[in-house]
Formats: sequence, structure tokens, C-alpha cells
Amino acid sequence: MHNTIAVAMSGGVDSSVAAWLLRQEGWETAGVTLRLFQPEDLPPGRGEACHALQDAEDARAVAAQLGIPHYTLDLSARFAQCVMDPFAAEYEAGRTPNPCVVCNRTIKFGALLEEADKLGYPLLATGHYAQAERDESSGRFLLKKALHPEKDQSYVLWSLTQAQLARVRLPLGRLSKEEIRSIAQEQGLVSARKRDSQDICFVPDGDYAAFLQHHTGREYPSGPFLDTSGNVLGTHQGIIHYTVGQRRGLGVSSSQGRLYVQQVRPEDNAVVLGDNVSLFHKTLTARELNLIPVDRLDAPLKVWAKVRYRMAPQPAVLEQTGPDTARVTFEQPQRAITPGQSVVFYDGDLVVGGAVIQEALDS
Repeated sequence: MHNTIAVAMSGGVDSSVAAWLLRQEGWETAGVTLRLFQPEDLPPGRGEACHALQDAEDARAVAAQLGIPHYTLDLSARFAQCVMDPFAAEYEAGRTPNPCVVCNRTIKFGALLEEADKLGYPLLATGHYAQAERDESSGRFLLKKALHPEKDQSYVLWSLTQAQLARVRLPLGRLSKEEIRSIAQEQGLVSARKRDSQDICFVPDGDYAAFLQHHTGREYPSGPFLDTSGNVLGTHQGIIHYTVGQRRGLGVSSSQGRLYVQQVRPEDNAVVLGDNVSLFHKTLTARELNLIPVDRLDAPLKVWAKVRYRMAPQPAVLEQTGPDTARVTFEQPQRAITPGQSVVFYDGDLVVGGAVIQEALDS
């Protein structure tokens, strides 16, 4: 059983090549494709933007090409409960969630690991660009950035636990996208020329508001745009349409120049606007802290931190303030620190851990 592994196969080129690489290394491999939602879970008319059925067919075809068993698991009920419902609740609370982080913890490296184990595959591989390894001196499992930083996906894997990392293999961590496509084409895999998917899988057209209204069955009433002094500047279209740092689609002009969303306040259904300078903060508080190389921090730690997927890590000090809470102080103020998004900590290529941003502070 020690060389038996399941591969999460999305139908894309990355997971297809991950399966091929493991076969080359002599692993007894099976492909597993997840059905995460049904067409009726998406707003009417949005289903055609989602290629889930075609992707599942492509995954099955690649598994057949590789000569490995293929399973399709329907985890849509679990996905709705663990990912879609919290996604909606976070937006309603005025925060901007990252559902991929939640899905990785609860579904791909949670429910899927459990199901693969039942099928006789105790280990799981995915097509993520990151590296997982065991530190011989401490015995802990570590998460590291991909060798090629332009594709690195460690930012969305920060919440993985030691128990999960112990059973995870990431075969693509040292390869470039060009190398992956080249392997897929050389092997004639049906996924070789597929485009990468960019959007959240259950919001394929990027219209979060339409998804939220469909998913919750609720309408989100208009309310006031306020300036930072509380003066009414205009009327917003419902708080689910806005996120911190947003400038487009506000429809409000001001003598101060360009306005940006500073705060989304569900308690009084208000959206606070201000200038760009007001978006910069040095300090944030965070919850759901997960540390990877250690169990806890006994003293403040210098780290490199990022508050968005597409940003360069910035020097900061990480301080653990409770069992799963933290305070992060950056050397330089950072723009649009957004409640609900992830802050992820690095020491070089090593992922120290991460947390969910709770609040940006002025000091």
C-alpha cells in the first residue's frame, strides 16, 4: 500500500501531468474527479460558462490514456455546506472571502482525502504548484513555494494541517508551466492545449452578486455611500457588490477626486468611501491562524507576508495573540488590506503559515 496514491484530476493539463509523472515513478495511481456543484446551483443561464461536465470527461479520457482507474465523486452537498454557504455568509458580513482556501482545507484535502482512503488510496496528489516535504530534524511536514515563482500556489494552501500534509504529494512543485505543457503534448494527453481556468469554479462568469442572490434567495437592498466623516455621498446597489479598494462601478463623484471603498458595513447597510491614501494600513488582526513548521509562536517573528495572491511578500512582524489569532505589523503600509482575505507568511521559500484577515488597523 505504500506506493498507492490517488490524483485529484480536474481535467486540466496540470493534474493530468501530475498523474503521468506519478505513473513514471512507479506509483499505483487512480484518478479522482470531484463533482462540486449541480447546474441548478448556478444562476439561470450561467451554466454554459461552467465546463464541469466537459472537464470530467477530459479527466476520464486522460485516466484511460494512462491506463489507470478513474472515479467521480459527488461532493456537491458537502461543497455547498463547507464552501458556498460560508462564501455567502462572509459577503453578507461585509467581508471578501477566498473560497479556494476554504475548499482546499475542507474538500480537496479534507473530504477527498477521506474518500480516497476508503477507496484504498491513503495518499493524495494534486496539480498545485507548491512543494510539500518532511523536515527530518523536527519530524514536521513543511509547505514550500514552487520553484518557479510566477506559478506558485502556496498562498491558497496555507491552511493545510500536519495530518493533511503528511498524506499529500505535489509532483509539479519543481516544474514550469512550459515543461508541463511540453510533457502533455509529447504524451498526447487530451488536456495538453486546454486553457487554465482563472475564475472561482462556481462563479464562472465572475458575477458574484448574481451567484449570491441565486444561492441565498435574498435581495440585497440599496443603502448609503458615506464619506469617512459620515456624510451621505450617494446610494449603493447592495453591500454584496463592493469590496475594500474598489473604485469601479461606484457611480459617485466627489470634489476630493477619486473615491475608493474603505469599509463595507452590514450593521447599517452602509459603504464607506474615501481617498486612496486612506486605504493604506501597517497593522492587521487575523483569525484562524495555522502555523506549519511549529505549533505556536512564543515570541514575535520576522516574516515576509502577503495579503493578496498576486503581490510580492513584504517584510512584517508576526505575533500570535491567542490560540488561533494573530497580529501582523508591516514595515511599510499596505494598500487595501481586506477583511475575509488571507494573509500568508513566508521565510524565504518556506510557508510559515497563514490566517484570515479580520481587521486593518491605523497603528
